[in-house]
Amino acid sequence: MTILTILLLAAAGFLSGVVNAIAGGGTFLTFGAMTLTGVPPISANATSSVTQFPGYVTSALAYRKEILARPREAVILGLISIIGSLGGALILLSLSNPSFRSLVPWLLLAATAIFWAGPYLRPKSTGEHRDVGFGGMVGQFVTSIYGGFFGAGMGIMMLAVLGLATGGDYHRLNALKNFIAMVIAAIAIVVFAGGGVVAWPEALVMIPAGALGGYSGVWVARRVPQGIIRALVVAVGLFLTGYYFVTA
Repeated sequence: MTILTILLLAAAGFLSGVVNAIAGGGTFLTFGAMTLTGVPPISANATSSVTQFPGYVTSALAYRKEILARPREAVILGLISIIGSLGGALILLSLSNPSFRSLVPWLLLAATAIFWAGPYLRPKSTGEHRDVGFGGMVGQFVTSIYGGFFGAGMGIMMLAVLGLATGGDYHRLNALKNFIAMVIAAIAIVVFAGGGVVAWPEALVMIPAGALGGYSGVWVARRVPQGIIRALVVAVGLFLTGYYFVTA
């Protein structure tokens, strides 16, 4: 890697940590930076899962009280997500880079639309909680397949599914979302590492930068309106979508 490439990847990792701490959507930045520097799409997608994982772990730990308050629900949805994520990751490995690249602009367009609609999909706190039913389990299974295959926008999808299925306090839903995202990413990483598609040098550049960005994101969140950050992430998503439609 050249110094310019290292700086670009470090910047993408740092900004990814910042936007994940504020509004989510960091995958757009890490995936985009890697593909723009020549990393094959499947490898870039797999490596993004690796770079996002530490943030999911720390978020889940921060929410451990909320998660442990309903352990049975967390275990059930976690097991469902293991199966779905495994399936999604294996589907990704079954594709060739040209085949996956042809899907990328459509996946990015859908993920950008989901991210833009996030504030409208975000469940409102009702204070009332329902046990997750069959519909919620099916919805989470589908979401986990998507998460294992292509994770951009996964968090917003999970919040929407969990909100519709169980209701309740937003922080409880967000805690459960972070825990499940950690599970999905962990399974995907094992599959991708076993399949030899993780770009480890790029990952090693972005992981510490992302950790620093996540810490700095708290400072940014207090000074920059969330709407501005969301608009920047949507702009990046649209740029990458257009780029892949033109170059596919």
